[in-house]
Amino acid sequence: MNFNLNDEQQLLQDSVRRFIDKAYAFETRNAIVKTARGGNAENWRTFADNGWLAAALPEAYGGLGGTLLDTALITQQFGRALVVEPYLGCAVLAAQTLVAAAGPAVMDTLLPALADGSQRVALAYSEASSRGDPAIVQTTATRGKDGYRIEGTKTLVLGAADADWFIVSARVADSADVDDGISLFLLRAGSPGLTQQPLPLHDGTHAAELTFAQVAVPASALLGERGAGLRALRHGLSHGITALCAELVGAMERAIEITAEYLKVRKQFGVAIGSFQSLQHRMADMAAELELSRSMLYAMLAAFEGECEKTQRLTVSQGKAFIGRAAKWVCGQAIQLHGGIGMTEEYAVGHYFKRAIVADILFGTSDQHEAANAAALQEALRAESEAV
Repeated sequence: MNFNLNDEQQLLQDSVRRFIDKAYAFETRNAIVKTARGGNAENWRTFADNGWLAAALPEAYGGLGGTLLDTALITQQFGRALVVEPYLGCAVLAAQTLVAAAGPAVMDTLLPALADGSQRVALAYSEASSRGDPAIVQTTATRGKDGYRIEGTKTLVLGAADADWFIVSARVADSADVDDGISLFLLRAGSPGLTQQPLPLHDGTHAAELTFAQVAVPASALLGERGAGLRALRHGLSHGITALCAELVGAMERAIEITAEYLKVRKQFGVAIGSFQSLQHRMADMAAELELSRSMLYAMLAAFEGECEKTQRLTVSQGKAFIGRAAKWVCGQAIQLHGGIGMTEEYAVGHYFKRAIVADILFGTSDQHEAANAAALQEALRAESEAV
């Protein structure tokens, strides 16, 4: 894969960086966190006007026809400023799941509205017992005369506060054993029987818990074939996890920059503490972890060019484990090098650590992904030995 940006990609990266530098200072971000659960509406309009919401959507449905690399360029810059608008949840995770699951009629109606920012969609797939695994679904959809009735609870729904639509995963009782009978349904926010409980997260962003009490949906709400929704879920999650890892790379970049600036001005014994060799070594270790994470991100992006779906999922899982753990360590070291001021709410560096903590929990923790990779490796070795 060629990781040299072409002219359009360079312009995209530069436009997002200019927005971050001019309109998303840390103080501005804190004000948004305190006043708006779904982020700033004007910022969302800016995202739409600049084409960032449409970057990776198909051209046939109002998008710009870009790739996951375009999404990663955007979220990496967003990570530098800890953007709180639900770009990850709505414009990446849910939108890409919709692209993978929906038929032409639904995409023709909904995708242009997602691209221009007039509508938002959120993905409700995670449950308390699933820990980010899309294959673990206890929510049920009972087929009736006029459609389906959905019963169950979803948690950690990103971007739910201002969503107009929800994509909900549920297990249909009469489905054939295709993808374990998991189906996807598209339903409007505010549907009778649907209740929403806000979940403020540790990093200042918001999610929600959705409870479905016999929520009635028509048969047309089914996305794709009944019982075949797991593949679309995994497609959306692969895009979402990669975008999140790109965001963490941006967060690590900025945390290191802030720390380097602080070490130049903070003095002890009459000299800047950045001159102390032990602190220089720690900064070097942080920079090394950042570059390893960047390389892992490149491997994740490369897996989407020519690799099979199984290899893509495995590489994405490996990236989530490595980058999630690295981000926590790098941002934690940034706090350590600041001392007490790094722990205060008024200082930026601690908020990067908070974001790293939340990001590690989203879509499965580093430990969970590492365990899944170990199991996949053992299975591959077992299959190889049996073949011999």
